[in-house]
Amino acid sequence: MRVVFMGTPDFSVPTLQALIDAKYDVVGVFTQPDRPKGRGGKVQMSPVKELALKHDIPVFQPLKMRLDGLEPLRELKPDICVTAAFGQILSQEVLDVPPMGTVNVHASLLPRHRGAAPIQWSILTGDKVAGVTTMFSDKGIDTGDMLLKAETPISEDDTAGTLTDRIAQMGAELLIETLRQLEAGTCPREKQDESQSTYDPKITKELGLLDFGEGTEKCLLRVRAMSPWPCAYAELAEGVLKVWRAQKADVSSSAPAGTVICANKKNGLVVATADGAIELCEIQAPNAKRMDARAFLLGHPIEEGKSLKEVRV
Repeated sequence: MRVVFMGTPDFSVPTLQALIDAKYDVVGVFTQPDRPKGRGGKVQMSPVKELALKHDIPVFQPLKMRLDGLEPLRELKPDICVTAAFGQILSQEVLDVPPMGTVNVHASLLPRHRGAAPIQWSILTGDKVAGVTTMFSDKGIDTGDMLLKAETPISEDDTAGTLTDRIAQMGAELLIETLRQLEAGTCPREKQDESQSTYDPKITKELGLLDFGEGTEKCLLRVRAMSPWPCAYAELAEGVLKVWRAQKADVSSSAPAGTVICANKKNGLVVATADGAIELCEIQAPNAKRMDARAFLLGHPIEEGKSLKEVRV
C-alpha cells in the first residue's frame, strides 16, 4: 500500500515513525515550509521533515496544498493519505486523490474538541479523560466519519506538554491498527453526533492570562493547559510574570482576587483568588530565568497586601 504522510510538529513524528517501522511504503511526506524560529530567527525545518530526510523519503513543502501541492500528490499515486497535525485544511480536490481516502489522527475523543488545539482545551475545560481518534477526513474541520479511538485519563499533574507526548504515541499505535483493519475490511466507521460536538479556537498568547477572579481551580487548569506554550502569566506593574507551575494554597483570606497574600521563603508566593488562594510555585519574571518562586523571593522581595498588578520585581 502506497502511503503519503502529511504532518509538521513533534506530535506528528511518532505516527510517521510508526508507518516506517511497520514497513508501509511511505512514498512521500508533505510538511509545512521551513520557517524562522527562536530569538535568532534561524530558519529551521519541521520535525517531520527531519525524520523523512533521515529515511530518504521525498519531502514536499507546499505553501498551499490546493495550489502547489495537488500535482505532486497526484504524481505520487498514493493508495491512502495519513495526516497528523499537518497544519493545512485539505480541499476536496486533495481528498479525492487517494482512492482509499485520507485518515487523520486527531488528538481528542471526537466529536468533542474539534479544532487545532484539542489537547490544551481538554485540560482547560476540566476534562477528566482525553484521547485520540482516527477518522476519514472530509471538507469540514474534523467532521469526518470516525474509525478507532483510544483514551487516557488526565491526571492533576498533566500539562499540555506531557499529555501531548502521551497522545502522540497513542495516536501512532492507533493509526497502524486502523490501517490494518482498513486493509482487512474490518474497520468500523461511525458518523459523528453533531449534537455532541464542540469546536475550540487556536491557542493564543492572550489565553495564558491568569484571571484570579475565575477561582483557584480555573487558574490551575490554565497554568497546566498553557504549558509549555504560550505559558500562563500574571500581569505586573512593569510586564508579566510567567507561571510555569502552581498549586492550591491552603490559606484562608478575604483579600480581593489578585492580592499577594504571602511572599516569603517559608510560605512561597501566594495570591488570593475568588474562592481561595493559589501558590505560584515556578515563575519567570521579566528578563529573568525560569526558577522556583521561593528561591526567587530571596533576592527579589515582593510586598504582601498589594495587588500583583502593582508589583515591581
